Amino acid sequence: MSESNSSTDNRRFRLIPLEQLTPEQKALSDAIKSGPRARLASSGASKPGPLGGPFNVWLRSPGIGGLIQQLGEEIRFRSSLSGKLNELAILVTARNWTSQYEWVAHHKLALEGGLDPKIADAIAAGRRPEGMDPDETLVYEFSQELQDTKEISDDTYARAVARFGERGVVDLISVNGFYVLVSMCLNVDRTPVPPGTPLPLPPLEN
Repeated sequence: MSESNSSTDNRRFRLIPLEQLTPEQKALSDAIKSGPRARLASSGASKPGPLGGPFNVWLRSPGIGGLIQQLGEEIRFRSSLSGKLNELAILVTARNWTSQYEWVAHHKLALEGGLDPKIADAIAAGRRPEGMDPDETLVYEFSQELQDTKEISDDTYARAVARFGERGVVDLISVNGFYVLVSMCLNVDRTPVPPGTPLPLPPLEN
């Protein structure tokens, strides 16, 4: 996903040209660009030039950024949950935080993973999707409940453990929490979506 650095770009953390990176920032940039994200055509890690998206924010604190990007790799590429279910949880998080960039980045990945576009459309509109399979329903309900109530009921917990095991529950908590952090970084930065891309998420009604 390419990004502009034009006069219409209102991001707070300006993109850093590669030649202006400090040694610590360059090490982080190289780690991101040589990791599994670089194999995804839609990822900013696969593009030449300066890193955008949340990576650009993390460059400001390379020590923390390095740990965050390693955690992100574990959650994205080594979760016990399927790619579709992982991406579904990410979309729920992006919607709850109205993180436009995050939604644009992960909507395509969710559909490529097998998520029905109608499910994504309902989440974007702030509605409970219809037609979800049992696993999608459980991931949606767990993620939405966690973000709405800041906890999980005994019933939801028991259903999640029965279906995904304790590791799966930890992986599901982690993908929600990690993408809350990503959403915070993107929203504070005001990271723009790619030029010409309409904002996909309308404001949520209170």
